[in-house]
Order: sequence, then C-alpha cells, then structure tokens
Amino acid sequence: MARIAVMTDSNSGITQKRAADLGIKVIPMPFTIDGRTYYEDINLTRSDFFRMQSEGKDIKTSQPMPEELFEVWDGLLKEYDEVVHIPMSSGLSGSCQSAKLIAQEYEGRVHVADNQRISVTQMSSVLDAMKLAEYGLTGREIVSVLEETRFDSSIYIMLDTLVYLKKGGRITPAAAAVGTLLRIKPVLMIKGEKLDAFSKARTASHGRLTMISAMKNDIEKLYGGTDSETVQLYTVDGQCPDELGEFHEEVQNAFPGFHVLNDSLSLSVCCHIGPGALAIACSKKMDHKAVAESIISKRSE
Repeated sequence: MARIAVMTDSNSGITQKRAADLGIKVIPMPFTIDGRTYYEDINLTRSDFFRMQSEGKDIKTSQPMPEELFEVWDGLLKEYDEVVHIPMSSGLSGSCQSAKLIAQEYEGRVHVADNQRISVTQMSSVLDAMKLAEYGLTGREIVSVLEETRFDSSIYIMLDTLVYLKKGGRITPAAAAVGTLLRIKPVLMIKGEKLDAFSKARTASHGRLTMISAMKNDIEKLYGGTDSETVQLYTVDGQCPDELGEFHEEVQNAFPGFHVLNDSLSLSVCCHIGPGALAIACSKKMDHKAVAESIISKRSE
C-alpha cells in the first residue's frame, strides 16, 4: 500500500498546531499588509490580522511561491510515496492552478485536488482524504473522489459591514453607501467555486433565519441529511465570539438531530468580507470504507 501524505493550506482553517496533531502539513498563506509579507499562523495571528484590518491597513491576499511548494513536496517525498495537496477553491484563488502546474514536475507523485472548497468545508475534505488514504486508496484515486464530491457542501455568510466588499471592488461605492444607510445585512453563499450574493436582510436576526432556512433546504434536498450521521454542520464566525455563541444555540435548536461544531472563518475569507461575519456551513459525510472498497474492487476489472 502506498504511503500517502495529505496536505493543505491555511485557507482550510487548520492551524499549525492542529496540523501537527493530525500528522499533516499546512502551507501558511501569505498576506501583504502595507507592503510587508506576513504568513498566517506563523508571524500573523488572528488578533493581529483583525487589529490591522480595523486600523485600515492595506491588506491583500497572495499565494505561496513555487519555491515553497517545491521545498514542502521534496521533503514529504523523502518519507512518502505520494502527496495529495488540497488547496482552496480555484474559483477563489489562483493558488490551485499554480499548484497543479508545479505538480507536473513530479511525474505523478504529487496530486492536487480542486474540490472547490474553503474554510471548514475544505478542512472536511482534508479529513476525508486522510481516511481514504488509511483505507488504501492511491493519491490519484483520492483526488478523484474529492473532485467528484466537491459540491457536497454549502456555506452561507452574513456580513456585518459592506466596507470590505466595496474595497475589494465587489460592489460599487454607491451601493455600499445605500446598504450601510439602510443597515442591510448581505448574505453570501459559497457552493462550488464562487463566492456569490444570496440575499439581503434588513436585520441581523432576519439574516440568521435566512441562513438557517437556506441550509435546511440544502441538507434536505441536496444532501439527504436528517441528522449528524449524514451531514456535519458548523457555525462559524469572523471574530465575533459572543454572536457566534448565540447563533450556535439558534442553529442547534433549528437542527435538533445534529451535532453542530463551532469554528472560525479563515483569514482569506475575512480579508474580503471584514470582521463580524457569521456563517453556517455543512459538509456531507462520506462512507470512507464503502467508497474505498468500491474503488479497490474495480482496479482489476
């Protein structure tokens, strides 16, 4: 059985400490802040990020340099037969496509999965990959499964401010001004590769109900979920723990058959939407053993 190394980037929300506990590698994503480069969870903490964001510093996301990937992959391949790399969605960053191009230098030993996820849903894919590797799938087979199931997740995010959408050019200054005046709470969704508008709420409570209703619809109609056996549900925040606690209780009451986990939105998302965001996310659970057995049984056909 091939020895498979699973790795991802910090857009997954997996910290360096948790990565060490899991036995995986996490590439820290670079941010350019007022012309200086910082690396998430290395020399840039969440508190530092949000402090500098509130101070109005110019913050831009970036992607790992090719040399960083070469160094990590070369190191892993001294110990493992293959590497499965799970970067953030290609629809949200060029880092996935860059990694795919670089992986061609490794003659089939490095496999890059574009399963179009970010934050907690990307983290879910990493955990799936680890289990599939334990059941004996090759790197290529693991990537195939992750890409086939890329739409088995949803994220709905309610923004607290329109400032950062305006700054990133996603809405016009006039629309931002009107939205701020009317205290509109935009609800965005990530389903597949894009971050798109979903609805507009006039109050935070209406926005939370909108997200819960949308998630109920997805779970019932798309994922066939009735409880935690089929779907993993998350409540997620962008640096507003008090609101997250209240929202978590609201979501748990709305989904009594589910075990709802709390987590944080990755900084790459927060960079574009600002602090104070609340989100609900889900990933359809995978029967790793059944998937692996099915694929392995077909190898000799």
